[in-house]
Amino acid sequence: MSAAMEFNFADMFEANVDGVGDRTALIVGDQRLTFAELEEQVNRLAHHFQSAGIEPGDHVGIYAYNGVEWVESMAALYKIRAVPVNINYRYVEAELRYLFDNADLRAVVLQREFAPRVAAIIDELPQLTHLVISEDGSGADRSGLEGRAGVTVADYDAAKAAGSPVRDFAPRSSDDIHMIYTGGTTGMPKGVMWRQEDIFYTLCGGIDAYTNEKVQRPEELSERAIAAAGPTVFFPIAPLMHGAGQVSTIRGLIHGDTTVLVRKFDAHEAWRICARERVNVLGITGDAMARPLADALEEMIDDLDLSNLFSIGSSAAIFSQSIKDQLIERLPNVLIVDSVGATETGMNGIKIAQRGEAPKGGPATVTPSRDSIVIDDDYRRVEPGSEVVGRIARTGNIPLGYYKDPERTAQVFPTIDGVRYSVPGDFAKVEADGSITLLGRGSIVINTGGEKVYPEEVEGALKGHPEVFDVLVVGVPDPRWGEAVAAVVQPREGTTPTLDSISEHCRNHVAGYKVPKRLFLVDQIVRAPSGKPDYPWAKEYARAAAAAESV
Repeated sequence: MSAAMEFNFADMFEANVDGVGDRTALIVGDQRLTFAELEEQVNRLAHHFQSAGIEPGDHVGIYAYNGVEWVESMAALYKIRAVPVNINYRYVEAELRYLFDNADLRAVVLQREFAPRVAAIIDELPQLTHLVISEDGSGADRSGLEGRAGVTVADYDAAKAAGSPVRDFAPRSSDDIHMIYTGGTTGMPKGVMWRQEDIFYTLCGGIDAYTNEKVQRPEELSERAIAAAGPTVFFPIAPLMHGAGQVSTIRGLIHGDTTVLVRKFDAHEAWRICARERVNVLGITGDAMARPLADALEEMIDDLDLSNLFSIGSSAAIFSQSIKDQLIERLPNVLIVDSVGATETGMNGIKIAQRGEAPKGGPATVTPSRDSIVIDDDYRRVEPGSEVVGRIARTGNIPLGYYKDPERTAQVFPTIDGVRYSVPGDFAKVEADGSITLLGRGSIVINTGGEKVYPEEVEGALKGHPEVFDVLVVGVPDPRWGEAVAAVVQPREGTTPTLDSISEHCRNHVAGYKVPKRLFLVDQIVRAPSGKPDYPWAKEYARAAAAAESV
């Protein structure tokens, strides 16, 4: 570790290794690593990357489910000032080809299951020179990756075994890059470039979410860890290939806390893990996880000891009041927290849920975080209580921009009167008390008869319907209104909701023009593993179904 610590993830992780090395850092199934044990593995892998020619600033993909390999690879790349790049394990070959090329990946760490997909595109990726393959029991064919000119292939465990465990790396910087590839709700994935210091302050605990107090020195984190009686045990369920999972895990590494990971989400298993590992904070992403967790809890609560659990926090996706009420009823002493934000802004605010609370017109109303504001089209602050719909924005610690996309960077990260903003396009309004109500991403807004409808607001109302398990709201062409509001609904098992019942329920919560005029039932709503909705899928399905009905 360098003499002068930086706001750098590797520096802060190493300080915890030195201060609380015997503390458990990572739990994945039956694998348990202390900070000292984790660092030894990370150092070995970092030296392997260096021996393979990976240099500071190089981009290295991680193509895997949640597991020890993900965390070790990410931390090893921080050690040598390289840039880990998240790869969505659901991508098919065309999407992978785009991402690998757009991100300029020099190397990839992958689980063997994904070897055939990489083999199918590797000839089109001349910059990709090194692969590290982790055995996962899949027995997938990896022969298509062997023996290619200009490409070296290493076994993950063998690579670590051959690497030095010594910490002998060059000094690092607060300016080192953390990259998150995000697809948002529409479009091809984009690489959001953060300085590590900036993302530390906005997403990794550098600013206290409740008090807005700011960490002044990087050494403070290890000092606090040493002084604490023990770690806080975090269980972020989201995949590490998404920002929510990454930043939660990074937070544990740099704050000296314990992180529990699970390979894939299963609601019943998640509760068993909470009880077994005495989890303190459970991290989820919206209703896609909250709904099955709440239902599973109803079945299991009498057999679980959840006395150590004090918070359930949701981020990155809508978290409906009806599900919050269900969780609060079963876990009255646990804080249910909404944490809202975006990859391009960081956290914009939080709200502790109250049972039976009526929403104010959006998916979440939160106390704004430090440097988060709402602006109008002229970049003026929206006045509290004005009912003006503006866009959520952030100043201060924000990303550098999108990788290799200066045009989009100029649009989303403009500089106005000497102030640089991040404005990713989420509509919001400011309530009279200064809280911010999020209304949803501009790209999915429905224009019906000249009125704007924010899908997440309508979805929040519909999810309180007893026969609705999940729902996405989109616009379909309409000869009178231009677009009509349509609900794509996954019913609860054994039910068949009707448009009349949906409409009647919805009218008690939103204005008449927001009430769905069309209803389409599906077996399952398509979402990303993080819980984020696939609006392009929903719109395509609804429009095709509407067209078929009109024939």
